[in-house]
Amino acid sequence: MENQITLEDKLKERIKELTCLYRVSSLIKDSGFNDLKELLKEIALSLKEAVRFPEEAFVEIKVENFVFVEGKKREDAIFIISAIKSFGKIKGSVTIGYSKQKFSENSFLEEEKLLLHQIASEIGDFLERKEINEKEAIAKRQIERVGRLTILGEITAGIAHELNTPLANILGFSELLKEQYKGDKVGREDLSKIINSAIYSREVVKKLMFFSCEMPQQMMSVDINIIINEAISLLKPSFSKKNIRCNITFSSDKIYLKVDKIQLTQVIFNLVINAIYFSEERGKIYIDVIEKTKNVQIRISDEGSGIEPVNSENIFNPFFTTKPTGDGSGLGLSVVHGIIKSHKGTIIHQPNSPKGTIFVVSFPKS
Repeated sequence: MENQITLEDKLKERIKELTCLYRVSSLIKDSGFNDLKELLKEIALSLKEAVRFPEEAFVEIKVENFVFVEGKKREDAIFIISAIKSFGKIKGSVTIGYSKQKFSENSFLEEEKLLLHQIASEIGDFLERKEINEKEAIAKRQIERVGRLTILGEITAGIAHELNTPLANILGFSELLKEQYKGDKVGREDLSKIINSAIYSREVVKKLMFFSCEMPQQMMSVDINIIINEAISLLKPSFSKKNIRCNITFSSDKIYLKVDKIQLTQVIFNLVINAIYFSEERGKIYIDVIEKTKNVQIRISDEGSGIEPVNSENIFNPFFTTKPTGDGSGLGLSVVHGIIKSHKGTIIHQPNSPKGTIFVVSFPKS
């Protein structure tokens, strides 16, 4: 194909290029961060119209897992390509190509190569702003969640303190009355029900105090491998009931941490019982204890139904539960969160592959 170009043609091509740049800048400015695919399609179309032979050209834009081609892509093509970079890392590319049978490398104008680099740069800038926007949104949600948990902690601590005294009175006076009703079987049975209900309520109050970090701790340096093995051995009947296999691995024979033994046991209990509850029959649960330079990680993985994204920010809130009524109080994970927080540790959850959930608990070594 003829590669000669007149001055008039050069001016026309330059107008097309400037029009393309203006349109792409406008598209990026007006688009939202959620409609990336539609934006790239419009950019590809604008870029194709801006080249010297738009009817013969194809434009391909690759960004991460998304690929869009405007025009008929040819395998025997000659092409020019420019990398899309975001924060110094290559995130994709923009390509303009022609059929090798009709065109040569001289078919591309230097101005077109410059235009291609500018378009790739515009897309890269957009991806950077998109990533910053997403990180800001995540940070905002985390700040809001911390604020909610702080308020909930203060409220639950207040509730726990207010309930402690009347519950102690109910238990004390019920025990006294029970002694006076020795000959009254029905009366004693009724009083036993009151006592059992008060004991249950006291346990709920203890959990609330765990969540709000109000429980006293007995911190000592212990080999947590022993504590975890003992906790799992106590849960063997629960594993057997659903024929679930539990696999435990330790990165070292002895892993020492300064913790409250009872509270660490409660963390393991609650997380593993949850994993058992949501696991299917004959499922597998993996517990990996990994000693690192500055912390110790406990990873508990299951192959259950997983956590719905809509629930991910609420699972550590007290009284939040996805279990049916009667199967859970919604305090288990909030207790876990409170204990770990009081140990200056962290807990996160992430999806397991191909299904299920992984809870990662991290305790600092110092």
